[in-house]
Amino acid sequence: MKKKSFKMPSAFTVLFLIIIFVAALTWIIPAGQYQTDKAGNIDATSYEQIDQQPQGLWDVATAPINGMIGTETTDGAISVSLFIIVIGGFLGVVQRTGAIDAGIGGVVKKSKGKEKRLIPILMLIFALGGTTYGMAEETMAFYPLLIPVIIAAGFDTLTAVSIIFLGAGAGTLASTVNPFATGVASQSLGISIGDGIFTRLILFILCVGISIIYVYRYASKVEKDPSKSLIADQMPEHRKHFAVVEDVPTTTRKQKIVLWIFCLSFVVMITSLIPWTQLNSSWTIFETINSNIKEIPFLGDFLGQSSLPLGDWYFTEITMLFLVMSIVIGVVARMKETEIVDSFIEGAKDLLSVALIVGLARGIQVIMNDGMITDSVLHWGADALSGLQPAVFSVLTFVFYLPMSFLIPSTSGLASATMPIIGGLAPFVDVPQHIVVTAYQSASGIVNLITPTSAVLMGALAIAKVNYGTWLKFVGKLIAILIAINVVVLVLATMIS
Repeated sequence: MKKKSFKMPSAFTVLFLIIIFVAALTWIIPAGQYQTDKAGNIDATSYEQIDQQPQGLWDVATAPINGMIGTETTDGAISVSLFIIVIGGFLGVVQRTGAIDAGIGGVVKKSKGKEKRLIPILMLIFALGGTTYGMAEETMAFYPLLIPVIIAAGFDTLTAVSIIFLGAGAGTLASTVNPFATGVASQSLGISIGDGIFTRLILFILCVGISIIYVYRYASKVEKDPSKSLIADQMPEHRKHFAVVEDVPTTTRKQKIVLWIFCLSFVVMITSLIPWTQLNSSWTIFETINSNIKEIPFLGDFLGQSSLPLGDWYFTEITMLFLVMSIVIGVVARMKETEIVDSFIEGAKDLLSVALIVGLARGIQVIMNDGMITDSVLHWGADALSGLQPAVFSVLTFVFYLPMSFLIPSTSGLASATMPIIGGLAPFVDVPQHIVVTAYQSASGIVNLITPTSAVLMGALAIAKVNYGTWLKFVGKLIAILIAINVVVLVLATMIS
């Protein structure tokens, strides 16, 4: 009798098991909390144990729902999930026009024999998004677009996921001016976002460069011999599922216009998410344009006085963008009303499972926060890091943030919760506080490349139909290299400072 081999459970099962495990910890780890001021900053000296808040079966069962809609202690994932669903609908409308197939055919044809050149170019673009504004959930829109291109070029879906996810992830790991990581952490410590930027630029060059080489080498191996792919047995199924078209007809004028609108949508999305005025107080062009439009009689009221300038947008606004663009593309392509609606719904269904995964992943944080163990874990970490040599403190701070990033995958949430405590210890051991910021964001960035609590990672793997275990096998060596690079850079930065 043939012995059955172990099969990694689905992302839904993995995440739900983690919720159960974390709920069990709320029965063991003492509950505690820090006091905060009106601005939400933690008083590092105010930790106190409180009555245990064990999370039971009811709490476990409702965690995924609360993870989606939010609670008093945890922001919900509904805005991210709705964005993913609308993106699916947007792509469904574009797909119905045939523009994507025609565009893919054109890309593949033009890059024939030099497809691998796309890898460093695209990874660098995503890395720039990661380092400037922490590009993460926003990448979900690119997977359905890029996967068919990469498959048609002779690679596998694992390569496509790596280009997008590792590109943006490596950039976020070495965030230079990311307001949601570097900005929140620096503000918590009362230092400038520019403090330590030289160290982070070095990390950006090293980490992004190594990631590009890593993905490029794997892609070259798969291109030369498809059997070397870690998902070789799935490649025929993937080619069929992602509808790779070998002979694509010439792109029509109507399809070219659709593609231009399609690309413009992503340009607007990226531009709208970069906090221009936070990066430089004199970069107010979008605020000026928005204000001037509002002052124009009738036009300001017609467009809406509640409109926000590019740079102040977030998920509500970019979700609106893709909903409107779905209608615009349908009209430009001269689709019937029923065609627009039907194709939007079909596209939304394709990404529904991804949207549900996001809410399930957020349920882990709900259990931790409601169980009141997050602050207790922070308190233990702060005690363990006090009284150390500068270089040792820097490395152990990095090590401390590895498990913490697993427990709190939100970079801004982790910074807000921990930086006043850990950063407050740095002056006592003669370590510049910007070193703590760099240690935090690099550790968080590394963990978010592999943690199953990352809705972005699990969603990307679900779209590409790549098993989580396969991803760990693929990225394991790269993670070890990135950790080594970060430790060396932190030690050198501490010694030089």
